[in-house]
Amino acid sequence: MTASTETDAVARASARKVPEFFIVGHPKSGTTALYEMLRSHAQIYMPELKETLFFARELHPGIKPSDPQPDTLEEYLELFAPARLDQRAGEASPSYLRSREAAARIAELEPNARIVAILREPASFLRSMHLELLKDHVETEKDFRKAIAREQSIGREKPVLWYSDERVEYVEQLRRYQAAFSPEQVLVLIYDDFRSDNDGTVQQVLRFLGVDEDAPITASEANKTVLVRSPRAYDMVRSLYLGRGAAASVAKTAVKAVTPRSLRRRGLRTLRDTVLYASPPPPDEQLMLELRRRYKGEVEALSDHLGRDLVSLWGYDRVE
Repeated sequence: MTASTETDAVARASARKVPEFFIVGHPKSGTTALYEMLRSHAQIYMPELKETLFFARELHPGIKPSDPQPDTLEEYLELFAPARLDQRAGEASPSYLRSREAAARIAELEPNARIVAILREPASFLRSMHLELLKDHVETEKDFRKAIAREQSIGREKPVLWYSDERVEYVEQLRRYQAAFSPEQVLVLIYDDFRSDNDGTVQQVLRFLGVDEDAPITASEANKTVLVRSPRAYDMVRSLYLGRGAAASVAKTAVKAVTPRSLRRRGLRTLRDTVLYASPPPPDEQLMLELRRRYKGEVEALSDHLGRDLVSLWGYDRVE
């Protein structure tokens, strides 16, 4: 039995709904906001778990059995079991666009799948990625230039390269999906359009998915870019919230005893937003210029590939 036949057999035997569309990336380009908005549509089902990572496991070698991500096809399809027959099921995993294997794997499971990709100007994308990694406590170096230099000095010994050129090889990434699916199955969005005309862009996606574009959906601005003021303070507040450590456990118990849950949540949210997070500082314009010089060729190639002038839209016509 071939791998494809085995996959089909497992899918049929499971009698579970197979996802029909995939938001494949990029991160920090509106994918979370789009996921939240689409899953509020009555004709769409998306699981609570964003980023199943199922088709891009090679990019996530640290996944453990205790993590929520599904390990088998049966576990993966179980995520879509609650979907009604009249709903289009889909998922969002931004790492799928960067993966060299995800496009073929998705096509093997569902050849008729619809693919949505969102692209962002490369230098802004990488800077926003750095700020997000700080917020998620993955990155500890607050200086973007130093973070890039440190990663480059470690090289391929580092399990995950967050700021590598590979992340912004947009044309190559798109070609993998355009090789696996017909042109009408792949929708490429530009982050600037999503920001400037959110309603129009979402309606475009709804038409692409074949659902009612006039149905009410909930607006969302997820994963807003912020700066973590102090990783150490972030650790302390997170420990308090989770009740980790003896002191944190005692404090959390005391607070729970005298305050209602809703008030505690509002208090922690206020603490997070006002004490832990700040508006990001202005970018290092010299560094941004260096990055744009580095990626100008990629932006020119992407403009030709999509038949759209992204060179001017993203200001690369002023980069020498």
